[in-house]
Amino acid sequence: MLKKTALTAAVLAMTLGVAACGGSTTTVKQTETQGQQLLDLKEAYDSGVISEREYNDAKKRILKGKT
Repeated sequence: MLKKTALTAAVLAMTLGVAACGGSTTTVKQTETQGQQLLDLKEAYDSGVISEREYNDAKKRILKGKT
């Protein structure tokens, strides 16, 4: 799951980078569910990628709908 999230972030970064070159506007629609975001976040915390504070802050943002 973490690999999927990293791949999605990389694709998004490349898309935005290419869009900036041409001056066009790109709209990215987030289709990941709140549940999936929480699972990915928990996996990142359990594997030591993020701290407990980062985990709790991100979890609050996700649950409030502010991803």
